[in-house]
Amino acid sequence: MSRVRPITVTIAALGGQGGGVVADWLIDTARRSGHVAQATSVPGVAQRTGATIYYLEFFPAAELPADLRRPVFALMPTPGDVDVVIASEIMEAGRAMQRGLVTDRTTLIASTHRVYAIQEKSHMGDGRIDSAQVRALARRQAKRYIEFDMHAMAETNGSVVGAVMFGALCGSGALPFATEHYVEAIRAGGIGIDASTRTFEAARAAAAGSAAAAVATGAAAQESLAAGSTARPPIPAPLEQRIRSRVPAAAQELAREGVRRMIDYQDVAYAGLYLDRLDKVAALAGAADGSRLTESVARGLALWMSFEDTIRVADLKIRAARSKRVLQEVRPSAGQLVQVTEFMKPRVEEICGTLPVRVGGWILRSKAPRRWLARLTGGRQIATSRIGGFLQLYWLAGLRRWRRKTLRYSMEQAQIGRWLDFIEHVAPKNPALAVEIAACQQLVKGYGETHERGSANFDAILGSIGGRLENADSALRVRALRAAALADDQGIALSKALAAAG
Repeated sequence: MSRVRPITVTIAALGGQGGGVVADWLIDTARRSGHVAQATSVPGVAQRTGATIYYLEFFPAAELPADLRRPVFALMPTPGDVDVVIASEIMEAGRAMQRGLVTDRTTLIASTHRVYAIQEKSHMGDGRIDSAQVRALARRQAKRYIEFDMHAMAETNGSVVGAVMFGALCGSGALPFATEHYVEAIRAGGIGIDASTRTFEAARAAAAGSAAAAVATGAAAQESLAAGSTARPPIPAPLEQRIRSRVPAAAQELAREGVRRMIDYQDVAYAGLYLDRLDKVAALAGAADGSRLTESVARGLALWMSFEDTIRVADLKIRAARSKRVLQEVRPSAGQLVQVTEFMKPRVEEICGTLPVRVGGWILRSKAPRRWLARLTGGRQIATSRIGGFLQLYWLAGLRRWRRKTLRYSMEQAQIGRWLDFIEHVAPKNPALAVEIAACQQLVKGYGETHERGSANFDAILGSIGGRLENADSALRVRALRAAALADDQGIALSKALAAAG
């Protein structure tokens, strides 16, 4: 009876990355290398377009007993008994470690790029998980850890992440299969042979080389992507001069990004308004925490002034960069048509916000016109891959030139003005509190009901300050309330915190 144990491999991939193709290629490679092989998969549900676990076991045919009885393979990976884990994204590597699949017997191969989970995106604040912690744990927990940016390499070579994973498995040397058998498996597949082979070779070299070589490969790919991306709007010389002469050095780069955002959102004059407002805050920089205050306002003001109205949403949906990103994710074959359908659900408030101030305000205050307009709301499916659907959003995005006359613009600018006036009033008395008030802007974001909830939380926190402007603990109190507001989207934690604070 043979004492040779099967070679066990776990593949963790997201939907559309080619994990199933990698599993098929590996089965073909193993059989060409004289191994008996089996693969199973368990698809995930609602995990970043569907995270799937593929589990494979290989057994050398030469070690089969004389009666040629075949081994009984497992259907799922067993914690502590996996030889190789390869993850298409760093958090998938973290999930594998969490399941106990990565131990001191495991070669762990992972991509360093991020695909954010729904929980991370929907978090009220910054819900991103720190990938550095996952990478540090991987170095401690795995027998051997190989990492580089698989997504960037796939983009550079015009293929999918799956081809990179396949090459990384070969280059790692963790499997006893000859390189030519890997290549033969790709060719036997018959689809995207040239791009897949090119990507395979690049990934094999990165995985086989030192960690520095792998990082350099990912960095070069990132530079290549950056060179091919759409250039950011340039900063006009007068605005650049204003930033250099009036904005504290620590906040200048944030101010530049804010100016670029305003130009992209509206126009150069709007960027000038952004700097006008920032100038007043920068004038307070002589006080303690003045530089911190300018940085916080520069960031928050840029986000608030580029609020998401219907015009902005339509503009973002029809941009060429978005269409390019969709095609990159779908990767249609030559001659294949791609249809894009946008799901939109405008409310009466969004429609009125796009109308002139008087008209929109009148409808919101009136019962009959509001009921009539409500008939136009509800779910809408707009096929932007068709002329009619695209022109609808193109027309809506074109209202940008009249945005300053809309009800939503008027309301947002009034709120921004009150926020800045409050900061200017508080800063001389309690600089630390002014910084926390500036940071509360992160509560006001999103679109529709999300924006309304955030604005209500923002108003509740600022309204709770009352006559405590000079109290030493006011800044800590506002910070705690802000954290409570970000804890859930129903406002439960904030309500409890406000009640506890009196």
